[in-house]
Order: sequence, then C-alpha cells, then structure tokens
Amino acid sequence: MDFRIADTFADALARLPAQDQKAAKISALDLQLNPVSTGLQFHRIDKSKDRNFWSVRANRDIRIIVHKTENSILLAYVDHHDKAYQWAERRRIEAHPKTGAIQIVEVRERLEQARPASSLESSSDEAPNISEVVTLPFNRLTEDQLLSVGVPPDWLADILNANEDRFLNLADHLPSEAAEALLEYVTTGSLATRPLPVSSQDSVSESRAPSNAVKSTSDEFAAIRAAEAIGYSHPDALRRFRTIENAEELRVALEYPWDKWLLFLHPSQRDIIAKDFSGPARVAGSAGTGKTVVALHRAARLARSAPDTRVLLTTFSKPLATMLRRKLEMLTENDGSLLARLTVSPFHGVAEELFELSFGRRPHIASEDLIRSMLAKAVDELSAQDAPIRFLVSEWSNVIDAWQLADEEAYATVPRLGRKNRLSAKQRSRLWPIFQKVREGLAQKGTRTWAGVCSELSARYANSPTKPFSHVVVDEAQDLGVPELRLLAAIAPNVPNNLFFAGDLGQRIFQQPFSWLGLGVDVRGRSQVLNVNYRTSHQIRLAADKLLPNVVRDVDGLEERRDATVSAFNGPEPRIAQFPTSNTEIAAVSDWIKQARQDGFASSEIGIFVRSHEQIDRARAAVKAAGEADLVLSDRIEDVGNRISVGTMHLAKGLEFKAVSVMACDDEVLPLQARVESVADEVELDDVYETERQLLYVACTRARDRLFVTCVGPGSEFLSDLSAD
Repeated sequence: MDFRIADTFADALARLPAQDQKAAKISALDLQLNPVSTGLQFHRIDKSKDRNFWSVRANRDIRIIVHKTENSILLAYVDHHDKAYQWAERRRIEAHPKTGAIQIVEVRERLEQARPASSLESSSDEAPNISEVVTLPFNRLTEDQLLSVGVPPDWLADILNANEDRFLNLADHLPSEAAEALLEYVTTGSLATRPLPVSSQDSVSESRAPSNAVKSTSDEFAAIRAAEAIGYSHPDALRRFRTIENAEELRVALEYPWDKWLLFLHPSQRDIIAKDFSGPARVAGSAGTGKTVVALHRAARLARSAPDTRVLLTTFSKPLATMLRRKLEMLTENDGSLLARLTVSPFHGVAEELFELSFGRRPHIASEDLIRSMLAKAVDELSAQDAPIRFLVSEWSNVIDAWQLADEEAYATVPRLGRKNRLSAKQRSRLWPIFQKVREGLAQKGTRTWAGVCSELSARYANSPTKPFSHVVVDEAQDLGVPELRLLAAIAPNVPNNLFFAGDLGQRIFQQPFSWLGLGVDVRGRSQVLNVNYRTSHQIRLAADKLLPNVVRDVDGLEERRDATVSAFNGPEPRIAQFPTSNTEIAAVSDWIKQARQDGFASSEIGIFVRSHEQIDRARAAVKAAGEADLVLSDRIEDVGNRISVGTMHLAKGLEFKAVSVMACDDEVLPLQARVESVADEVELDDVYETERQLLYVACTRARDRLFVTCVGPGSEFLSDLSAD
C-alpha cells in the first residue's frame, strides 16, 4: 500500500501549537507503520461526498484527515476536530478528467453553503452591463481549454463569468496549476497547456473502462491502481503529493513541515533540477520563484550522481551560505556520506580556503580605507591633484582591481564597460602611475585585495588538470564580480553540468554589470526563467514589480521578463504610509506589529528592515513599543527564537517572513545620500539609483502575506512608483 503526504497536511501541521504537532506526528508515524491498527480510531467523514475521507484521532481534539483507498493512504489535513471535519466535507480528491492529475478539489456547492453571501460571483438577478461583459478575461476560452489546464469541471462556469477582480477570489479555491495557468493568461494572453504523454492518456482511458468489461477482478484492481499511480505521478500532482517510502522519510517530512520545498516541487523547478546541460547553465526569475530551491536540489542531485563527485554550493555572504548548509542538511536527511561531497561556502570563503591550501597561509586583505589612503598618498607624491580621489577610488575598484590590470599597456586596452568618463590613451597614461604605486604599496605590505586573491587562484587552477570541484552551483549569481566568476570557472573542469547559476538581475545590489561571455562563461541557450512565485502574494508582487522594468537585460543580451510572473496566492494590499515625525511612524509600525500578533503571526514570522544602520534604532523602537523582543541581524548566525528580526535591507536578501515592515524610507535615506555624493560620473549615479531601487525591491519581496512601507515626509521618490496604479 502506498503512503503519501499532501502539501495541505504540511501547511496545516505547521499552524498547530507544538504539543498538538507532536501528537499529530506520533499518530502519522503509527499510521504508516500499521495502517490497520484499531488504536488509530478511524471514522468516516459521513457528510463528505468523497467516501474515501476518514479521520484519525491524534489526541482529545486534534484529528488527522486521511484519504484511504484500497491502494493507498494519504495524509491530507490536520486540525481541531470541527475544523478538520469541515475541511473534508468541502473537498474531494480525484483525477482530473482531462489531465489525469490527482487534485484536491473544493466542492462548489459545499463552499456556497458555508458562505451564503459568497463574493465568488455576482447575484444571478443582476444582468451584467455591457462594459462588464467586455472585461471578462476568460470568455474567449472554451471549456475544453479550461479543462486542459486543470480547472475542475464544476468550476468552469465561475471562471467563464468572472471578471479580473472576482477571479482573484476564485483563484484561492482552484488547484494551483489551474490558478497559475489562468493568471498567466490574464497577464500574457497565452494559455499554456501540459498534455500527458499518449501512453499515460491511454492508461487513464483504460482505467475508466466499464465495470462489466471482460477482465478479471485482479485485472480491474491492477488497472485502478495503475491509474492512481499515473495520477499521482503527473508533474502537477508531484507538486502537492509526495510518496513516502519509509518511516525515516516521513519523520523528516514531519520535522520540517514549513519547508515544503523539501517535498513538493513545481514542474518547472523539477525539470531544471533533473536536466543535463552541455555547459554552464543559468536559472533566473524574480524574487520568490524558487531559484534557491532549484540550486539546493541541483547540488544534492549532482552529489548523488557518483561517489567521487565534489560539489561546491556558493553564494555572496556567510549568513546565506550558513542558511544553505542548514537546508542541505535537511534535504539530504543529514546523510554524512552525501554531505561529505558537498562544500558550502561564500565566494570569498572559497577563495580564502583555496589560498591557504595552495600557499600554506591565509591572505591578508587590504581594507577599503587603506586603499583610499594609498591613492591619496600617491596623488600627493605625484602632484596629481587634478585627479579627484572619488574618481580614483571608483576607477580602482571597478577597473584596475576588478580586472587585475598589471601594467600600463593592459590599462590602455581594457574596455571600461559602463564608465561615463571616456579616457584617452594619454589620460590613462597619466593615471597609471597612481595605480601602480598602490599596487607596489600593497605588495610591500604583503596585503592583497579579494580580487587579487581570486586572480592568483584563477591563474593557478585555470590550466591545472586537477580541479578542487567537479561541479559548482552558485546562488545569488547576480552579485558575482569579475574576479569571483573567473575563479569559479577555473576551479571546475570543462565538462557537462560543470557550472550552474541561480540569480535575478533585478536583485543585483553589489556589483556593476559586466560580460560573462567575455570571461568565457557562455549560458546562451542554457538559460531558463522561473515564472511562478509561490512565496509572495499577488498583491505584494505586483506592487514590488513596479520598482523595476518589465524586462531586464544583461550585458550579453540575455533577457529576464518580470511581466510573465504569476503568484500562487492572494493577500491584502500592501500599505504605504507617510508620517510627520519618526515618533508617529514608530507608533504606527508598533500598532501594525500588535495587529499581526493578534492575527496569529509568530514573532519569528515578522521582519523589520531599514536602509542602513543609522535607522536601526527606529525599527527597534517600534518593536519595543509593541512589547516584543527583537533580533538585530548581522553577519553572525543566531537562532531567531521567538523574536522579531530587525536588520538592514542588505541583510534581508535570502530571508522570508509572513509579515514585513520596511521603515524609514525617507528622502536622502533611500537612495542613500552618501552613495549619491560618492559617485564619480553619471553612469555610476544611474547605477546607484538602480541598485537602491533593487534594495527596496529585495526588502519588500521578503514579505509573504503582509507588507507595510513607511517613511517620515518627505518620503523617498521610489515610494510613488511602489504605490502607482
């Protein structure tokens, strides 16, 4: 007998208090070990039209809803007695008549009985006016087209007669594949279908043969079981149902019920994880589309491919690398032999470890302040006061050091991509002695920049037949710089599946753009975009996307479209508010926190973000006024516990919360005035504004359900875009 778990069970389990969760987990494990045990106290849900729904007692009040057939048991839901029964009474589980995928379907008439004043459709006594008929987005589709994307038959009329506003209410009641396809149709005008292979269709048709067909009882049983297996193995069913092979696998599933990515993957994610690429490949997508999930699963898949594989999973910061390591441990069930093949480290952590292995010592890294002082000293020694120090710092960081230019000839020929100030050969010749003095000074002190460390290692490994890793997987790849990309390309062999990048150009906040192709990393033809956002509500995503262009292009011409992205669920509209003083802002955010807590949000599910450390005190004051404890995020890794996370927008990257407040979005705070004043030319100014917008985008898209953006007037100019209709 097959034993399965549904994502609806994982969601419901995560919402229960700890003691009730423990009771439910024990009962679930008992159920798998002995599904016919009389101690489980099975009770059929008599009011459900699906006769396969049963309840299992977990404790005095908690009931597990299981879907039980002759072939399988499915953990479908768990809750307090009355709520659990109501859930089962309003649903059925069946194979879709068109696609064959197993679905959890809300029973239309049951929903109407539970909501007499339902807002799902307009009153039948009122004829829609002409303008309303014209704006019905699905009235050009046929019922067969709707069925082809997984719409249940009894919901067809609702869809065909829904305008866009009513459809957003409907979407929450539809199977996710149907809701996503229809949202994509509203957004792009294209209806994507996922037909089953002919063999699968034939199997489904065969399983529906009349009961009086000439076949034995055992044949009938085998056909039914085959049809059920096909329905559960459909790509759309795999995203919400997982077959559990043993007690240990179930234990892991129950231990991390909130991390559904461990078990349930979208078909587009699953395809990319499993695909073999002939060379470097990239997955893109806006915030919340599951790029990190793909990176994690792909790293684990590559590690499983052979016992001698050595996989590097890397990202831009230590906190994110630590988070990835923890998630890999969960994903691999702490399999020591598998984890031994996986190295998780930030970009510069990899460089530091390889440098020590290669040269027997750790590198001594020059600080930004040291570089600035050395440039200023060189200007004085060479009487080159006509060269502004601000320009020299920028030229050093973005050209000389980034490309590791060793002599005047290299500087004369390097393409200064994205630099507004064009420099003639004569001007470069005048500037080079300044940079040469800095290079000499660093060598005399025995110090290096990170770019220098990466460059030395790249040279060491580029032509070496022995590589430290067989595969490299990169998360947050948009924040790779020139030296880091060179190093990663050098430490993996030039074989299929050697390099895999996951990133979003719209979240680039650290690096200036450059050509990957120019460094020999060609992902053309091997770049795919994820379009389903299952972390951020439709309303929050729409608002945040207004901060960025619909199409983002990299230097090599590859495009990432944001206007084709759809969210898997709805939520309240984000709030954007301006206040006369910081005290009134603090009071408003405090009230917002109190309301979130009253509505059942845990403190650990709330995040407060500001632009820089100077505004942290405002965020902490709001948390304190709400009577809550905070955790100030930093490069240190701590357990959040039952505290509200407070941090800068930079540290928000990679995190997610059910409710987020982005505070102190004041004029001259966002964009940060210090950055604006530090630029050397107009192109850098454009880049500052672009990355400051992307910082706000990153902070806003950490929110799943609720977003509250605040400022003290006058507010940031970006807020008018965020709130634009």
